[in-house]
This record gives sequence, structure tokens and C-alpha cells, in this order.
Amino acid sequence: MVSQASLANAIRVLVMDGVQAANSGHPGAPMGMAEIAVALWRRHLKHNPADPKWADRDRFVLSNGHGSMLLYSLLNLSGYDLPLDELKRFRQLHSKTPGHPEYGHTAGVETTTGPLGQGLGNAVGMALAEKLLASEFNRDGHRIVDHYTYVFLGDGCMMEGVSHEVCSLAGTWKLAKLIALYDDNGISIDGHVDGWFTDDTAKRFEAYGWNVVRGVDGHDVDAVDRAIASAKAQSAGPTLICCKTVIGKGSPHKAGTHDVHGAPLGKDEVAATRAALGVAEGAFEVPPEVRAAWDARVSGAERQAEWDRRFAAYRAACPELADEFERRMNRRLRADYAARSAEALQAVAAKGETLATRKSSQNAIQALAPLTPELLGGSADLAPSNLTQWKGCREIRPADIDQGGNYIHYGVREFGMAAIMNGALLHGGFRPFGGTFLMFSEYARNAIRMAALMRINPIYVFTHDSVGVGEDGPTHQPVEQTATLRMVPNLDVWRPCDSVETFVAWQLALEHRETPTALILTRQNLAHQARDAKEIAAIRQGGYVLKDCAGAAKAVIIASGSEVALAVAAQQALAEKGIPARVVSMPSPFLFERQDAAYRDAVLPRGVPRVAVEAGVTGYWRQYVGLEGAVVGIDRFGESGPAAQVFEFLGVTAARVVEAVEGVIAGSR
Repeated sequence: MVSQASLANAIRVLVMDGVQAANSGHPGAPMGMAEIAVALWRRHLKHNPADPKWADRDRFVLSNGHGSMLLYSLLNLSGYDLPLDELKRFRQLHSKTPGHPEYGHTAGVETTTGPLGQGLGNAVGMALAEKLLASEFNRDGHRIVDHYTYVFLGDGCMMEGVSHEVCSLAGTWKLAKLIALYDDNGISIDGHVDGWFTDDTAKRFEAYGWNVVRGVDGHDVDAVDRAIASAKAQSAGPTLICCKTVIGKGSPHKAGTHDVHGAPLGKDEVAATRAALGVAEGAFEVPPEVRAAWDARVSGAERQAEWDRRFAAYRAACPELADEFERRMNRRLRADYAARSAEALQAVAAKGETLATRKSSQNAIQALAPLTPELLGGSADLAPSNLTQWKGCREIRPADIDQGGNYIHYGVREFGMAAIMNGALLHGGFRPFGGTFLMFSEYARNAIRMAALMRINPIYVFTHDSVGVGEDGPTHQPVEQTATLRMVPNLDVWRPCDSVETFVAWQLALEHRETPTALILTRQNLAHQARDAKEIAAIRQGGYVLKDCAGAAKAVIIASGSEVALAVAAQQALAEKGIPARVVSMPSPFLFERQDAAYRDAVLPRGVPRVAVEAGVTGYWRQYVGLEGAVVGIDRFGESGPAAQVFEFLGVTAARVVEAVEGVIAGSR
């Protein structure tokens, strides 16, 4: 029989060899967590290496993602499609073993974990999704959703503030199938953490409502096994297992020091570690009997086959539920979505209401939610302002969370909300959206970036989008946020000008498969813009001609959101002066840039002077107007006062647009 030490040392060998070959990486945590990994992956984790997307697999998240070689070693040893040659190419260009695990890049990686604490937030979202999906689809005698979410984390994850946000919610929601294994090694990059991290972590988590298992020897496989078993046996809440470990365990001269945290051991220390562990094999070599003991392909296939039999029985008993479960887990829209959403859009256009786009967004949600039961909405304590709730939504309440729901009150936790949304989406079965003020997107920015990087598709409802917030003043008046969000690769940022554009934005947000969407919405009412069917269809191009002029335009005015009305008013004033101008509404530059050159040139003719207008920083629009064009915007912070007065004071007016147009025309002669 292969010893537990041999199983753990196989991890240590692959880790230190991979980091040494790359001359870069973090061997300390993986070497210190080897026995914890043995206990979880060989005795508890339900997974099938041949099918990393099996719906009822346990989810595993390495929140301390700098220890990526731990995960890569486990995937390789267990039988996933991650050959040993890829471990030898650790951190090399185009390898399957990047410096931090990347979702969609490496088989078996459930989420991209880089910035510390976010993986923990994703795990909370996954555990929540499991609980909600089970309440919705399981029936007596048919438990098709029944799995755990495990997360490894270290001191860095604990120190990051997002850990407080998400773990507080996990305790409130009583997510008993969430089990976190804390690598308490007392070391971070700067050294021993007792100089800057003296929290009583166990008490902190007990205060959240977690079940805490203290003082587990992280190098005792049986002790960790017992702790995991005890966590699975209780149902009161999530569990934190505090595992005391030695960072870099096995290294004779560097174990227990920060020297092993984020640097290769060095050739001499690798050799010394091999000798200390009693490992005779060469670099990257694992004895065949040890590999055989790690291989989970047969057991994984058997577990999935057993679930397949149960799902077949479920389908026979509940065929419609089975079809819906598969649709949602495969992230497909309902067959009637396109036709029914198109009908709803026609109704919005015919109604032609003057509304704040935050209200237009709520109306869109109301119309589209029945077509997309996978919607999982929420807001960071701003539901009455973000208008993210809809008639018929079911609030998730801690007292009866087992009854499920589809609307979350996140509390004042923007970062935690965005990280949880990512996790719930990655789990499958749900399409999360979450709301807050645009100003507070700053708190959520890191998780938003991670969604864009992972090519997943949550939806962000950001209201109170400009100095139009008014009396709340410059602390709450965004000026740079829309522009900087547009700079995030693969993030589709919409700033619609009325109810019709808002509805189209929601349609496309739901249709996106690999792109998150940020909806930038107003507090103040915006006038309806009349359009024909062709112009409504053109909204999907991201930028289109909203109001053209008779004859050749002498200038093009580009606008988004609330400033489209200013552009239209300016066009009318210019017409009275005999100056023909075209108005282009550009709610989504992201999509406009994905149109072909012929379309873009048709909307923005070359050689025609351009003026852009938006109540925000001006630099972003220079790519469209050039140095010879003009931008009417705000390159300073706002002022406290009624919205109309603030706009007037800051010069975001139709009259100012007229002046700018006249100026660029004069300059082009």
C-alpha cells in the first residue's frame, strides 16, 4: 500500500521541480498544504477527471492562487487532461500552467484566482448556487443537486477585506456545504505575519456564524480527514478548518521562512529536499505505484455513472424539470426568448415613455425575467435606488433559505457582491446581476475585471451615472468611472439614452455568452427618442445614426446617455442657423468597434468634423473626434447642487455643444 507520505511527497516533488524549472513561482504554500490536499482529493472530493464540467461534481477553489502548482500537480496526478510536459512548462508562454490558475484555460480549474480573497468569494457564490439550485430542482427521492464546495485559502485571503464581506454573508445564508481549509502557516511575503495580522481568526468566523474546527495538524492526513468528515456531518453553517502548517514543509533550510513563499528553492535546496524526503527519483518523476494511487479516473467515472442513472430516473419522473435543468446548466436561452423579447421591445418603443433609465431598466427586467428564470438579481443595499427588484421576484431570506429565491440583498458589500456573482455564474444554473451606484463600482472593480478576464457574463446595474446625481455632491457624482470601465478589455459598457436603448442593452446583456455587461443608468428622467424600425435594429450595433440631416452633414455630434437629448437640441439649434449636423447615439462603443469598417464609416463619415458630448472625462472620446474635434465634458470633480444647475455650471449644455460644433467647423476650413 502506498503511504500517505508518498502521496504528499509526490505533490512536493512536482511543485518544487515546476517552480525551479520556471525559475519563478511560489512553492511554499503548496508544499505546506500537501497533506491537506491528500485528505481532500483522495478521501472526499467528488469529481471525474474525464468530465470537468459534470454538473454534480464538488467544486474546488484554490483561493491562494499563487500556489497554483499545488492545483496543477493535483490535476496531473488525478488524471485530468494536463500532461506532465505542461507542468514542466510552468509559467511559460502559452502553457496550460500559467502563474495563477485561469478558468477556461486549464481543464479542472473552476475559477481564475489571482488577487487574494476573490477565490473565497467565488466559492461562496458557488455554494449559494448549489443551495438555491437544489431547492429549485430536487424532488423527493430525486437529489440531482447534492455536492460540496471546498476552498483552500491562506493568510493573504484572510487579510483582504473581501473575505469579510463574503464570509459574513456565507454565515448568514448558512451555507453548510461550503468547507474552507485555512493554511495557517503564519508567513506572507514580508515575513512572519504576527507583525501585522494578529486577528483571532477562529473567533472572527464564529462571529459570522461559521462552524470552526480549530487546531488541526495540517500535516496529519487522518486529522484533516476527520475535520472534513465532521464538517460534512453538520448542517448549521459553513465550516472553517484551521490547519496549522509549516510553509515549504520538507525543505531542510527554508521551511518555515518567507524565503520559500515566492521564490524557487534553488538547485542545491531542491536536492537537499529530495534527500530529506527520501525521494530517489529525478526531476518530475513520480513512482508508478504512487501515480496509480492518485489516479481518480475510474472512481470518478463510476460516481458520474451513478449520478447519470439517478438523473435518468429524475427525467422519467420530472421530464420538464430535467429539460430546464440541462438548459440552464448548458447556459442556453429559452427557445422562445428571441421572439418574446422582440415583442416586448416593440411595446416599449410604442409606449415612448420619458423615464430615468434606471426605471427603464427595471421595466426591462420585469419584461425579461419571465423569459429567463435563471436570473439571480440583487443589489448592494440600494434596491430602492437601483430599481433591481421586479414583481414576482422572490427574496432570499436567511430564515427560509432552503426555500430558495432569485433576489439577493447583499448589504453594503459591492466587492463581495461582484465576487459572489462570479462564483454563482461559474457554478452554473444562474445568470446573476447586481446593482449599486456607478460611483461604487470602484469597490467592485477587481471582481468586474476578473469576470471580463474569465470571459463570463454577469450583468452590472450601475445607476446614478453622472453629475446628474445632483445634491449628493462630488463624492457621489461619477466623472471618470464610465470611461475607465470602457477601458476594461471584454467588458461591454452601455450608457443608454432612453427606454428603448435600455431594453436593447438588457437583451444583448442576456444574449452575451462570453462578455460581462455594465449598464450605466440615470437617476433623472430622459426623454424618449423617436425611431423607426431600422433605427431600433441599429441600436444593436452599439452606435448608429439617431437623427440625420437633410443634405450633407457639416458636423457629427456623438453622444451617450443623458447627453443624447442635448445633442438633439443642439442639432435643432444648428439647423436654425443653417448648419446641418448628424446626431449619432453611441450607447456601446464596445459593440460599435466590433462592426466592420464600412458600417463605422457610414455612421461617422471620414473628413466630417466631430463633436462628442458626455457628462464625464473627455479623453476617452478623442479616439472618435481626433485632436481637431471637440469634446464637451467634465475634466474635474462635480459640485453639490440641483442637477440642472450643476450641468449648467459645468458647461454640459446644448448651447455649449452648438459652440463646439461651430468651432470645429470653423477650424476645418
